[in-house]
Amino acid sequence: MATGRTHRPATRSRGIPEATVARLPLYLRALTALSERSVPTVSSEELAAAAGVNSAKLRKDFSYLGSYGTRGVGYDVEYLVYQISRELGLTQDWPVVIVGIGNLGAALANYGGFASRGFRVAALIDADPAMAGKPVAGIPVQHTDDLEKIIQDNGVSIGVIATPAGAAQQVCDRLVAAGVTSILNFAPTVLTVPDGVDVRKVDLSIELQILAFHEQRKAGEEAMEAMTDGLPAAAAATKGSADQGPDGDVPAVMPA
Repeated sequence: MATGRTHRPATRSRGIPEATVARLPLYLRALTALSERSVPTVSSEELAAAAGVNSAKLRKDFSYLGSYGTRGVGYDVEYLVYQISRELGLTQDWPVVIVGIGNLGAALANYGGFASRGFRVAALIDADPAMAGKPVAGIPVQHTDDLEKIIQDNGVSIGVIATPAGAAQQVCDRLVAAGVTSILNFAPTVLTVPDGVDVRKVDLSIELQILAFHEQRKAGEEAMEAMTDGLPAAAAATKGSADQGPDGDVPAVMPA
């Protein structure tokens, strides 16, 4: 059984841009949905819409894979699923360890999508002695004292950190020292890693703050529209011009 330690994805050696790599999972998700509906082929426009990108970008991305589709027919769905899965390294078994089995770690352990996407949760690890041996998603939790042995025994190269922020860097250092070269970090902190180690950060609070920014901006625009709608047309036009400078896009500087 492949462990993930001796087989690395081919994307970097093939010169596929990182932006394209980041979009490949979006295409794969859309293609998998089409495959489940037994759709044999798909046009670049249809697939781009399903993945949330423009069709020109999709065609450029697929050109890096050597896939150009057939004029008048489109792309073969099953072949693209295989091709993208191969480029992402998902045609083999990737053992993963999750460190920190609190509410978030337990939720990740119970996530059913790992196995269908080429990942196997090899071990759950926590620093709380009371958690040792307790099954979560059918997997007994192991203590952090055994972290290095667990990594070595399972040939793990991907680690998931779901610990509190204060413990994350120490856990990260131990994972890297044990041979882990890719880390998915859910802890609300920035990790420092040596060259050759990839870190992907998932911070739900940051995503919510970005959404809050957009909500605040939309509320401000709606308030401005409501205020403008209450003015006569001529007054609204005068107000708009009074707020603009000579170039029509910045406020004019008034003399003192």
